[in-house]
Amino acid sequence: MMAVANDEKVERGFRMNRLSSRLFWVAWAAMGVTTINSLVRIAASAEPHWNQFRGPHGSGGSELASLPLAFGEEQQIRWKTPIHGKGWSSPVIWDDQVWLTTAPEDGSQLYAVCVNLSDGQIEHDVSVFQVDEPEFCHPTNSYASCTPYVEAGRVYVHFGTYGTACLDTRTGDVLWERRDLHCDHFRGPASSPIVHGDNLFLNYDGVDIQFVVALDKRTGETVWKKDRDIDYGTDVGDSKKAYGTPSLIRVKDEWQLISPAAVETIAYAPNDGRPLWRVRHGGMNAAAPPLFEHGMVYIRAGEGDMSLIALRPEGTDDITSTSVVWQVGKGVPNRSSPLIVGDYLFMVSDDGVASCLNAINGDTVWSERLRDEHWSSPIHANGLLYFCSKNGTVTVVEAGPEFVLRSKNVFAAGFNASPAIAGNELILRSFTHLYCISS
Repeated sequence: MMAVANDEKVERGFRMNRLSSRLFWVAWAAMGVTTINSLVRIAASAEPHWNQFRGPHGSGGSELASLPLAFGEEQQIRWKTPIHGKGWSSPVIWDDQVWLTTAPEDGSQLYAVCVNLSDGQIEHDVSVFQVDEPEFCHPTNSYASCTPYVEAGRVYVHFGTYGTACLDTRTGDVLWERRDLHCDHFRGPASSPIVHGDNLFLNYDGVDIQFVVALDKRTGETVWKKDRDIDYGTDVGDSKKAYGTPSLIRVKDEWQLISPAAVETIAYAPNDGRPLWRVRHGGMNAAAPPLFEHGMVYIRAGEGDMSLIALRPEGTDDITSTSVVWQVGKGVPNRSSPLIVGDYLFMVSDDGVASCLNAINGDTVWSERLRDEHWSSPIHANGLLYFCSKNGTVTVVEAGPEFVLRSKNVFAAGFNASPAIAGNELILRSFTHLYCISS
């Protein structure tokens, strides 16, 4: 790696806000000449860690990062680490640790893996749970599709009906575990945990039973548990399942836990689980965490005419007729999550059609075929969007009102996991490896 040669090159290399710049020069004075990558992480330390599915606040983007534009299997790779087993969980990052989960294809062992961000070496490879009789998992899913949540000193790994555990990030020791919360996922688990205050929130939307639970993150004990109480309009269990990750928003000094399910999305009070409001959108297999921008909640709800809706999170009980601002039923992904940059909402359908909507009124701004299947959720940074396909192509386009292709970058294996950002580095999990991509 090159050492920093002079101040002018460093200044050209980083896009920093005023706080980040001060941190950068403090580090420079203390350490003298060091590597570009180390300084990048210090300069970007004012930004929250990529601690959960879709990053800080579940938004899918970074305000400070300046990611590489041209890269690939043989280009801009700082390190590349093989990951054993099969897992679609996305990497999460805290300081110099990258955490993810994996499992053999038969689901008999469930692992938490920690990779050192500096050198790509595996720090921990923990067999968290042994599963004597794994339930059916569809070949397109994995037994390790739920993304962990990480914070200072602790990482929370979730495998749906097979168990949830808290690990010490320094030692890899299991601090607590829960294996008594169950549902029949039918095609395998996928919903990811989130944390607010001392509570860890989990969705269980199976074909047999559907509920939301809050655990005390310090002990794993149940704080509250609420059945979905949804009229699904059918006795067919397959129409009741969902894979959604909840989101937390703050409206008029009140926190709301927005939890997507089949047919409805329900907002709960995170401290005690009281239902605050619900919206009826139909559909099943809801997977994406809701977004909150422009005073509206954006819900990728499932199939049907209301598969993507924007609503005002106000009112009580059923607010469908009073609070939905716009709805879209075409070109909406079943698996990947949308993201919002400024006044624009971006998404890519499962069959590879990327689109841009006006986030205020839902009108289509542009739509372009990227080719190939896309199940991974896109991310955004420094005015660019990064789309990872199942065939191993990462397409970079401008995050604006016109479709502008900036690059196509090819890898040996495809992607189902969503990317993560660490400073100015791009962290990618393919079907076989974890990559750190640096400018």
